[in-house]
Amino acid sequence: MSSIEDPSDDLSVTPPKTWATGLPAVTHALEYSLGQTSVRRTALTLLNVNQAKGIDCPGCAWPEPAPGKRHMNEYCENGAKHINDEATSRRVTRDFFREHSIAELGGMSDYWLNQQGRLTEPMVKRPGATHYEPIGWDEAIGLLARELSGLDSPDEALFYVSGRLNNEAAFLLQLFARAFGTNNLPDCSNMCHESSGSALQETLGIGKGSVSLDDIHDANLVFVVGQNPGTNHPRMLSALEETKRNGGRVVAVNTLPEAGLMRFKHPQRVRGVIGRGTPIADQFLHIRAGGDLALFQALNRLLLDAEEAAPGTVLDHSFIRSSTTGFEDFAAQAEKTSWDDVLAATGLSREEIERVHASVLRSKKIIVCWAMGLTQHKHGVPTIREIVNFLMLRGNIGRPGAGVCPVRGHSNVQGDRTMGVWERMPQGFLDALEREFGFTPPTRHGLDSVNGIRAMRDGSAKVFVGVAGNFVRATPDSAVTEAAMRGCRLTAHVSTKLNRSHTVCGDTALILPTLGRSDRDVQATGEQFITVEDSMSEVHASRGKLPPASPHLLSEVAIVSRLARRTLGDEPSIPWEDFEADYGTIRDRISRVVPGFEDFNSRVARPGGFKLPNPVNERVFRTPSGKAVFTCNEFTMPHVPEGHLLLQTLRSHDQWNTVPYAPNDRYRGIHNARRVVLVNPGDLEALGIADRDEVDLVSVWHDGTERRAENFRVVGYPTSPGSAASYYPETNVLVPLDSVADISNCPTSKGVVVRLEAARTPA
Repeated sequence: MSSIEDPSDDLSVTPPKTWATGLPAVTHALEYSLGQTSVRRTALTLLNVNQAKGIDCPGCAWPEPAPGKRHMNEYCENGAKHINDEATSRRVTRDFFREHSIAELGGMSDYWLNQQGRLTEPMVKRPGATHYEPIGWDEAIGLLARELSGLDSPDEALFYVSGRLNNEAAFLLQLFARAFGTNNLPDCSNMCHESSGSALQETLGIGKGSVSLDDIHDANLVFVVGQNPGTNHPRMLSALEETKRNGGRVVAVNTLPEAGLMRFKHPQRVRGVIGRGTPIADQFLHIRAGGDLALFQALNRLLLDAEEAAPGTVLDHSFIRSSTTGFEDFAAQAEKTSWDDVLAATGLSREEIERVHASVLRSKKIIVCWAMGLTQHKHGVPTIREIVNFLMLRGNIGRPGAGVCPVRGHSNVQGDRTMGVWERMPQGFLDALEREFGFTPPTRHGLDSVNGIRAMRDGSAKVFVGVAGNFVRATPDSAVTEAAMRGCRLTAHVSTKLNRSHTVCGDTALILPTLGRSDRDVQATGEQFITVEDSMSEVHASRGKLPPASPHLLSEVAIVSRLARRTLGDEPSIPWEDFEADYGTIRDRISRVVPGFEDFNSRVARPGGFKLPNPVNERVFRTPSGKAVFTCNEFTMPHVPEGHLLLQTLRSHDQWNTVPYAPNDRYRGIHNARRVVLVNPGDLEALGIADRDEVDLVSVWHDGTERRAENFRVVGYPTSPGSAASYYPETNVLVPLDSVADISNCPTSKGVVVRLEAARTPA
């Protein structure tokens, strides 16, 4: 029996912090790391993480400075926690699975499951069994291959990918899926930045951001919208500090005041240790949830009005005329913008918005950064399209110090998509696969994550293969998702550590343990490295430094290669065995299939790797018209009935995606509890609810259905009026499978209409 205990729910609350990082972050990082493994292993990981010949941090996708400009400690608090969470000395063995039934594991918290340590050998849950038992690799791969081969159609299989997967394994997985005959390649982007990709592809012709770290440093004005850098990608604060040192300004737009955007104490600089640090946000817009579309519509209307008042001095007419289309229709639509609508949607004053407008007029180089606070709304795609409109009006697309910056979470989520993990890859990519490998890939669009759950629910998808990640806890509508997974003939998860998805089993279930990012990867031709692509399209190598957690682990490349070989045989003729033996052979094939990766092996061998070309930065737009597209976006805002609040789900500071490191949210002052809901004190008074009351969260949807998350403690907090916040994955149960963003199909986890009821069964 493991000595790791589930923490008791013993809520204590302290005032929210007004600054982030500094010595406390260093202390917390080291405490967690040394609680997981030895001093030697901690030093080895931390001195190698994010270094040119070291380990790419799996914690987030924020880019590193160029080689030669990196600090010897080029990581943040949560990056240090995450790399050593993976490098833990704790192990989950066959004895553990013998002692704990699947039902018992299903009753434990996400924290407890993660804290048990690294998986060490393949395990199987056979039909009717109550426990996992050991299984050899050959038998496990054969069992999965037989199930896949026995399907009536390849489209009855789903191949899910999380953003921690490397480029080489991602390329092989999509190659295998398409050679098998399906485009069912859902991935974690479907739950987070799919709205960004949809909007940017439509308007700019490429679904990626256009800026670099140098652009962030050189910008006159940076918007940080719907994003919490202090927790989700703290090294971004270093970049924003550089922006401020260079004379730039920052506008923060959020429903919550975030400590890192107030003041940043850089732990690697004297002023960050003994000084007051650097104020980051010059202006904080305490916006209502879902009001961002209205905000940018107002700013666009103000820019058009300023141009009308002083013709030829505000807009970049040369860029608009030569490089865009749709301006006249957009301008006519903008004329309809109503201040009454804008103020109602945003909760801001006209003076606050006009102050931002004044900053815009003073700035020649503007960047807008955003994350899930925009993408996970029903109108997420129109909001991002309106941001593109805003940037194009003054020519802030395709020039230094300006552009679009969707900030990704997972370390290689962007690379997985580049490698072809998408259910709707363009025909040009499929044609390149056919030329390179001699088979015709399927062209019928596959299933994304939401549609994949629907297919499992309805019985039309029968085998689920998840490579990295924790699908059950990353997805909406928890009860529906779990029932759908349990309806599968077989579920298989390629994982480094135990998580909730392993307790939600198909009739047969496999756990296939794999090497972590920090583990050395030695194959038949010697030690291998893998590659990743960060949030700014930089591609670089990652080399593990630690002995593998178990001699029985396979790399993700090896698992996919062996599964493909057993499932497909010799048809088509693809050298899977060669790929497993030498990852350089995979990169050779990538270089001939994926644009921008020419001479991949040579270029990635350079310190720091290389940057993928982005045609937007040459003002080349791969849209049907060959120009960037102004769009018309109808005003909309969430409608919240009286007595209800608009809830957004978010992560705590001590959390990496679905993995809580501890039951704390230090910057927000929440300690020893996760089932809390943050509510504006004025809203609590209006609702007749007292601080610390125990409530159930009941989500209310347009079709009359309700969902309930039980036993949450109310905490008065400076959320924007009418808005509330609570942690996922505990609140994923509140989001119906059918509540998705228009166009992108992204779950609407930031726009959940809820009422607070006295808890039915107080804890």
